[in-house]
Amino acid sequence: MAEAQQASSLLSALSSDGAEVELTSPVWQEIYLSGLRSWKRHLWRVWNDFLTGVLPASPLSWLFLFSAIQLAWFLQLDPSLGLMEKIKELLPDWGGQHYQLQGLLAAALFASCLWGALIFTLHVALRLLLSHHGWLLEPYGTMSSPTKTWLALVRIFSGRHPRLFSFQRALPRQPVPTAQDSVRKYLESVRPVLGDDAFDRAAALASDFLRLQAPRLQRYLRLKSWCASNYVSDWWEEFVYLRSRGSLLVSSNYYMMQDFLYVTPTPLQAARAGNAAHALLLYRHLLNQQEIPPTLLMGMRPLCSAQFERIFNTTRVPGLEKDYLRHVQDSRHVAVFHRGRFFRVGTHFSNDLLSPRALEQQFQQILDDPSPACPLEEHLAALTAAPRSMWAQARESVKTHAATALEAVEGAAFFVSLDPEPAGLTREDPAASLDAYAHALLAGRGDDRWFDKSFTLIVFSNGKLGLSVEHSWADCPVSGHMWEFTLATDCFQLGYAADGHCKGQPDPTLPQPQRLQWDLPEQIQPSISLALRGAKILSGNIDCHVFPFPHFGKNFIRSCHVSSDSFIQLVLQLAHFRDRGQFCLTYESAMTRLFLEGRTETVRCCTKEACHFVRAMEDKEKTDQQRLALFRVAVDKHRTLLKAAMSGQGTDRHLFALYIVSRFLHMPSPFLTQVQSQQWPLSTSQIPVQQAHLFDVHNYPDYVSSGGGFGPVSGVWCSQGRRNGDWCPVGVDEGLGYLFASLSPLQASDHGYGIAYIFTGENMITFHISSKKSSTETDSQRLGQHIEDALLDVATLFQAGQHLKCRFRALEGNSGYRRGFLSSKTVDPKVPTTSTNF
Repeated sequence: MAEAQQASSLLSALSSDGAEVELTSPVWQEIYLSGLRSWKRHLWRVWNDFLTGVLPASPLSWLFLFSAIQLAWFLQLDPSLGLMEKIKELLPDWGGQHYQLQGLLAAALFASCLWGALIFTLHVALRLLLSHHGWLLEPYGTMSSPTKTWLALVRIFSGRHPRLFSFQRALPRQPVPTAQDSVRKYLESVRPVLGDDAFDRAAALASDFLRLQAPRLQRYLRLKSWCASNYVSDWWEEFVYLRSRGSLLVSSNYYMMQDFLYVTPTPLQAARAGNAAHALLLYRHLLNQQEIPPTLLMGMRPLCSAQFERIFNTTRVPGLEKDYLRHVQDSRHVAVFHRGRFFRVGTHFSNDLLSPRALEQQFQQILDDPSPACPLEEHLAALTAAPRSMWAQARESVKTHAATALEAVEGAAFFVSLDPEPAGLTREDPAASLDAYAHALLAGRGDDRWFDKSFTLIVFSNGKLGLSVEHSWADCPVSGHMWEFTLATDCFQLGYAADGHCKGQPDPTLPQPQRLQWDLPEQIQPSISLALRGAKILSGNIDCHVFPFPHFGKNFIRSCHVSSDSFIQLVLQLAHFRDRGQFCLTYESAMTRLFLEGRTETVRCCTKEACHFVRAMEDKEKTDQQRLALFRVAVDKHRTLLKAAMSGQGTDRHLFALYIVSRFLHMPSPFLTQVQSQQWPLSTSQIPVQQAHLFDVHNYPDYVSSGGGFGPVSGVWCSQGRRNGDWCPVGVDEGLGYLFASLSPLQASDHGYGIAYIFTGENMITFHISSKKSSTETDSQRLGQHIEDALLDVATLFQAGQHLKCRFRALEGNSGYRRGFLSSKTVDPKVPTTSTNF
């Protein structure tokens, strides 16, 4: 039956508007050209792998070494100390006339061996240099002479033009902390939120764990650290993400609203989609050629690039017990969704990447297509928002009856959703419009995103953009890096014509987009209806709130000689205490990409020092000097925790890995079970700006993005997540960030907040807050007001911020004072401002 469906779809693929497409090229020529293209790709990949492997050397360095050996030989010097003569003896005797050829061959072999030994030595030296983490211990804003020397050596041993994966072989492996340190740090982190009796019970469980179980579990974990590239990342991906049986909608996938806040380059939906899709495909080309520079901290310390491999051509396939990630090497089409219909749009024509104008033409044909959606097709995508086991069962039926259409979606480079509704900032109600924009990106209507794809490009009817990203394949910094390139290329490199269309001319010879056919049985209708109903319930329960804070930003915080992230984290502690009247465990993740295949580690921000500062802010008898002193102590504590997490000495990933080992060994651990049962009512994340050089916020201040966000989280490992005697975590706390990518293995409850923030330029901070409408204890708007008040209250502790609160309070007479700065921008409520090209 499936073969018949594929044959039917093949016929439709070879037709355009009902007319057959004539294949004029000789079959042998097509076979030859296909083989030639394939071999070119393979040879290019081999060459890239070779260049990556020999870094920091280059092929020219071998030629230089060979030439130097030949010159020394000509001067009757033997740099090999007799080794080349021994190599000659091992070569076949070709007669006296080939004596010079033997010499050249011996010199080439000796040069190659010496070159390989030098490269190996450089790799070892670079790995030793990258294993040093003393620079993390430097006081904020200072750099010692040893650290400067270390950075100089790293730069020397890194080579002149490193490629994306050049440092992978030199990155150190993530160390396994000691059990004693992890347990001590855990108990220290929960002390502020536990009563005396509860803390004593936790300490007793911890003592028993260290005495009875930790030594054996630690031995197994160290064994894994020697055998695997990373002792925790593969288990983190499997047990936190792929074994999660909950819906990806809201509780897992995150969104990126990193389109320009005040400017939309064109109001034409198809044109914006054409430029954005072309920019994404350009990024994929650079990725395949490894021409994207590696991410460097401080401009020198490389981060692991392994997560970049699965940005494109990747989908998460549901399973009954666990999902798996499917990645194809190449894909020459994108899947497009519009008004309940699916289309296949080719990205290449005559072996060349389609131009932005050609892609706009393809998208416009989809927008102009009057054909209605089929009944079962219209809401089919809601299945990807269903619980994973339910979607896995329904997918088997879809695969049986519509294998070609399913393959076109899952095998696409990425998914495109052409939303029929407008979005973005409006003059009439800027606050509500941004909230609606965030909600549309996070959840949509529940049936207009393919949540399994690595990412979905969402283009609204007025030209605004956004992304919905599946989280299991990578963390936000990777997708954020891609999106920054896309946005800059779209506006500043490709640009638009005066009439808003993509530059260039339409191509009348292009075939039309292929409408995908879903010949599904009626038996699948109940599953689709149930999934759609569940998706709408989840979507309708989310309270999103986005607000830019324009009064100060990173520039002011830097002038206070304080870490910008530590500043915001303490502000969030103060705001949350004012909102809920209590302290709670707070989740923030530090990246561990300093190590091979590293992902994230938790920073537990609700420390004893932070609680002392918050209480002092609420104590009217305390002076500003006393509050400021406590603030600096709390900042120092946060930075200490952050540095420990980044250097592989965190708590949560280690305890998580020990818990997994205990489950494999069938060794129940009450302490580890308690650790994994903790709740995180506050999950926070900073959204990175990694390529600031692509955007000129000083000369073009309107070209600022507004970051992204994720769903509300608060929960525990779910013991009910067992299936057939196995276990799995239910629900995932999803977050964002570069150094701070929030993520935890949680089951969502009703009373949690999710907060993401981005430093926009030097003088603005944008916050994304989410909570559940069903909660009687949380309110995103209310917490937003507390955050704004807390920012100003903390700023006034510093002399440089004394004037901020007075100026802010003077605006309170205006009913829209919290958003007053937005009204000064020229923003059309229906059609956003069209930019001029740079």
